[in-house]
Amino acid sequence: MLPRDPIILLSYVNTKLRDRDASLALFCEEEGADESALRAALAEVGYEYNPNTNQFV
Repeated sequence: MLPRDPIILLSYVNTKLRDRDASLALFCEEEGADESALRAALAEVGYEYNPNTNQFV
């Protein structure tokens, strides 16, 4: 289950992207998460996914 707090979620996702997953799509597959919902949740606090760096910035 993913964290509900958006800042903790950001930290969790970026850590997994750095340490385990080569892309956001792979992260979502591994976590059983909806990519659109994840992007929307982090966009609400000003972050968007950058595929070049494989992180939300």
